[in-house]
Amino acid sequence: MKELISERKLPSLLSREEMIEILQREEYGFMPSPPEKISFSKKAMRSDNDFCGKGKMWEITITCTVKNKEFSFPVSLMLPSGEGPHPFFVNLSFEKNVPNFYFPAEEVLDNGFGAFNLYFNDITKDNDDFTDGLAGIFYPDGKRNDTDCGKIALWAWAASRVLDYAETEPRLDMKRAAVCGHSRLGKTALVAGAFDHRFRFVHSNCSGCSGASIARGNTGETVSDICRVFPYWFCESYKKYSGNEGNMPFDQHFLLASVAPNYVTVGSASEDAWADPTGEQLSCFAASEAFEKEGMNGFICDRKAEIGDCFFEGSIGYFLRKGRHFYSREDWNKVIRFIKSKA
Repeated sequence: MKELISERKLPSLLSREEMIEILQREEYGFMPSPPEKISFSKKAMRSDNDFCGKGKMWEITITCTVKNKEFSFPVSLMLPSGEGPHPFFVNLSFEKNVPNFYFPAEEVLDNGFGAFNLYFNDITKDNDDFTDGLAGIFYPDGKRNDTDCGKIALWAWAASRVLDYAETEPRLDMKRAAVCGHSRLGKTALVAGAFDHRFRFVHSNCSGCSGASIARGNTGETVSDICRVFPYWFCESYKKYSGNEGNMPFDQHFLLASVAPNYVTVGSASEDAWADPTGEQLSCFAASEAFEKEGMNGFICDRKAEIGDCFFEGSIGYFLRKGRHFYSREDWNKVIRFIKSKA
């Protein structure tokens, strides 16, 4: 592993403040300030018969005042039976329904976890329209400057507003708050956890390029690929590194390192070559020093992962499962196992 890191000539880690500034200026754009005002409303969504009586669901409406304008969005909250306080996920989701394709709700409840399901398109649509939703509040004419944030940062900003609500709910354990997501939302989860340290646990599933995977020497999707197809996820400045990764003053280990002193897990899939599982593991290895400086164990692994491996002894967890680009029950159960081992 050390040899692979050396070959990629990664920039040395800096202080968290310096890394966060670089990531904003060069990749994701500067994160908007918290809202001037925020309020919440709550209503029951399901009957006691749902989830076999193991839990209940509510819809929370979060209303933010931003630049003297109001923006509201819904998020569902699922809680196990019992007073708690319960560990919980802010699940960045591709679907509104619970359970859904990537979210095995009953298994999450069975393990004693609550979960918010935050549908990303309720914040701003996954396209290049910056007049849509929350984006339209910050960019009313749809135009951005070079370092203005893209959609990933806006989705991450919304995840932090969900945490604002969570702080008002006594049945939730803020000491075991987790944010998680898959693919583009795995990138978003990492950004949310790096910028908001109220998230004690951060999980990125198959997030690949511009997420968990090292960009230098990436054998899957490249910065050029992602900026050609999804430029609106990032700030405009990021485009200058298309085919020019070697000149970046950062790499993705900066993002993982910025989560310290909290915990981060990265999940990869053996057939998900586009996300470069080796690059994702290398990022864990390269970020380790930041956790060690906090007096924690970093990434405890000295070899390339094989299918079925879970490296969960340190503060950075990594696992490689068999299969393709997906957020499976196996992935969820591994993340839950990691959190239980640390909490």
